This record gives sequence, C-alpha cells and structure tokens, in this order.
Amino acid sequence: MHVFFEPESVAVIGASRKINKAGHVIFKNFADNKRRGVFKGELYPVNPKEEHILGFKCYPSLTEIPGKVDLIVIVVPAPIVPGIMREAAAKGVKAAVIITAGFSEIGNHELEKEVTEIAKKAGIRVLGPNCLGVYDSKTGVDMLFLPETKVLSTGDEMVATPRPIAGNISIVTQSGAFGASALDFLAGRQLGISKFVSFGNKCDVNEAEMLEYLLYDDRTHVILLYVEGIREGRKFMEAAKKVTRVKPVVALKTGRTSAGARAAASHTGSIAGTDQIYEAAFMQCGVIRARDMEEFFDIGKALAYQPPAKGNVIGIITDAGGPGIMAVDECESRGLNVKKFSDETIQKFEELKKEGKIPKFATNLNPVDLTGSATSEMFEIATKILLDDPEIDGIIILGLHHLPALMEDFIDRVANLVKKYEKPAVACDIGETEMAMYIRARFDKHGIPAYGSPEDAARAMHALVRYGNYLRKCGCFEEYMEAFYKRKGVK
Repeated sequence: MHVFFEPESVAVIGASRKINKAGHVIFKNFADNKRRGVFKGELYPVNPKEEHILGFKCYPSLTEIPGKVDLIVIVVPAPIVPGIMREAAAKGVKAAVIITAGFSEIGNHELEKEVTEIAKKAGIRVLGPNCLGVYDSKTGVDMLFLPETKVLSTGDEMVATPRPIAGNISIVTQSGAFGASALDFLAGRQLGISKFVSFGNKCDVNEAEMLEYLLYDDRTHVILLYVEGIREGRKFMEAAKKVTRVKPVVALKTGRTSAGARAAASHTGSIAGTDQIYEAAFMQCGVIRARDMEEFFDIGKALAYQPPAKGNVIGIITDAGGPGIMAVDECESRGLNVKKFSDETIQKFEELKKEGKIPKFATNLNPVDLTGSATSEMFEIATKILLDDPEIDGIIILGLHHLPALMEDFIDRVANLVKKYEKPAVACDIGETEMAMYIRARFDKHGIPAYGSPEDAARAMHALVRYGNYLRKCGCFEEYMEAFYKRKGVK
C-alpha cells in the first residue's frame, strides 16, 4: 500500500501535451512537484504519439522504460487497459491507479473482471477504476484531475486549482467528484490534509485495507470516509474497530433512501444496502456517522483540533442570549446535558457581579450570558471558572464579533486557558462577513474549532462527547489522550 503514496518511480500511461486532457493535467502535477523538489521519484510519460512532454522523454510503451517502475497511473480508454495491465505485469509494476472510467459503473463488468484477474495474478495492487487517484501533501504524489481554471473577474487569466495545506486529516472516498469538491472546500477553509485516496469502483483495494494502512500513518490523525456501499462488511468492521481505538473515523454514507441507493449503483457500481445495517455497524465499530457534507467536515475539524470529552455535561458561554439558547437546544436534542451549574460555580459568578467584573444582569445558570457588554476579560474569567468546574466536560464559546466592548484579543485569552486543561472547547461566531470569518480563523489557528452557527458548534461538541464515550467503553481513553497530547507537543 505504501507505494501508492511514496513510489520511487511513476509512469503516467496516457500522458499528453494537450492541456485539456486528464493525462496532461496529471503528468503536469507530478512534473511540477518534481521540479520543486517535492516529488523525489523518477517520472516517465508514456504515449506512442509523443517524443517529449514538459521536457521529459516520452516512451511508446511501459515495457520500453529502461528503469524500474513502482507505480503506474492509467489514463487511456477502457478497452486498452487490459493490455496496459499485461505490460505492467511483465515490467514488475507493484501498483496501478486506473483513472479511466467505463467499467462496472456502466455495466461493463467483464472488462473490469479481466483487469482485476491480470492484476491479481501479477501481484499488482489496484486503485479504481473510475477514480481520482491519490494526493499526498508531503510526498508530491498528485493525480488529481483538477485543471487550471479561469479567473472570472478577468475571463482570461488561468490559475491552478488550489490544494489544501498540509495537515493531519486523511480523506478516503469512493466518489472522485466528491473528493475533488472536498479538497476545494478544505483549501477554502484552511483545513490541512495528509492524504487523499479515491477508490472509484474498488476492483481491488478497498476501505478496510486503506483504514489499516492509515492506522500506522503518523501524519494521519483523523480519517474522513465517504462511502456509497461496502462489499466486505466483516473485514471493514474488523479494521474499523482497530483504527477507531487509536484514531477517529468519520463516515458520510450516502444512498440512505431507495432513490439514493439506485443513484449510487449507477455511479460507482456499488450496492448501497439497507441503511439501518450501516448505522448499526458504524455504531458497533466506533465510526462516527455524519448526516451531511457540512457536518462531515465540521466533525473532522473538531476531532483533529480538540481532545474527546470525558463526559456529556456541557457548559456554554455567550455574549448573546438567543444564540446561547440555540446552542442549548441543539445540545439537548443530541443527548448532551446542559444542566444548571453547581452551587459553587454559580457562587463564583455571583462574586464577580458584586466585584463589578461581569454585568449584574448577566445570567449564570448555564449558559453564562455575559450580555452585549461582554469584554475580553469577562470571557477569560468565565472560561476559567468553567474549566475549573469538575462537573463540566466540554465548553462551547459563543463570541459575536460585532459587540462594541469585545476586542479580538478575547480569542487569545480563551485559547491560552483552554490549552492548559484536558477539556474540549469549540467556538462560534455567526456571520459570513470578512470579520466573522477572521474571528473563526483566529480560533482555528489556536486549535479551537470555530463554526458559523450555534447548532454547528453543538454538533461538533456532540462528536467529541460521542467519541470520548466510545473510547471509555473500549478502555482506551487515557491511552488515546496521551497520544493526542503527544502529537500536539504537550507533555
């Protein structure tokens, strides 16, 4: 499996000089990364009609390449693929990524079976067919067919489609198009990824094997999994149980309805199955299921940034009553406990009122509503009180940027406190203006995941509670926490 991400040599079969062809885009990705010194392996374009592509000598066939070839990326018409695979077998290729479509997803099962049998006999591992391939933010392996796009404001300027920054989230997806959109989304949100894998029809390598591989990948801390159907359910569950004790796995399983299942079958040739079975299987093996795309990424960010919660009692700090109530409602509907604070904690807030450190009309039963008069100091004091409260397992911070007395340094004050405790915290600032996005980005950079609505923040906290509960049931909570803070560089 390692060769998909760190090959010593790669051949792109179907590399092209035509800029609108997938073979050109994919080869250019590798070529650009090699020139930058990111991709370290040997690179070979294969096309019988070309002599050179982007300055690289082009070979008429795979077998005529003088050096060894670890990995091939196939971007040629489907009927030609079996012949390419026979050449790969003769060449001693270790792995193949078949980008080409036109196999079982359109009912061409025999052709896919032929390719699979050739690969199996030769010991070649295969991703695809009908997939987007692999992207690794560190090694420079980049098979993403994301051509350069026009800048709409000018209409004539071409810019490269951005890749996400390097990070610790890995994406495993059955749908290439969804995967490309996910990368675009993560790039826009400044969320970093380690690896990206697109399966397509899954004629060979499947989710179970990839989960096991990522279990031992030091740069992967959270795995996001998009699936339409899982063929080998028992193997998947066995692998997922091993992985989720060490790293969280978040799944977006589509095809929940009968119409959705039909669409999945025609998309990647998958059999979606009964949704209730998937729901039960995910729960049994500790996979956290997201209901939609937004929740998928929100949960992934929360688990990448913050530790799991030790219990389900949540404290909420807000500077606006309405959003605080919205957070409470979502928490309670998800089974979280937003109970009244202990007498000792309430008394601490009452003392602050007497001292004039928070408004006398602030509420302090849970949520703590600091009102529109909230200052950075008030947020800092209130956060410390809840962090010190042994009954509180996690904190939701709702700080609206448009309040006159609130300075942006409240983020730094709160974040510096949260880092000293083993309690998860999530934040929210409502709005889509530049300032709102800036505030959320500031929280994110401090490792506190921030969201655009109270409900999103509450759902993220629910995932942290749910994962913590699973780890405690497995008896590996403390072990996970130790590994989590070791990754963060905290003793």
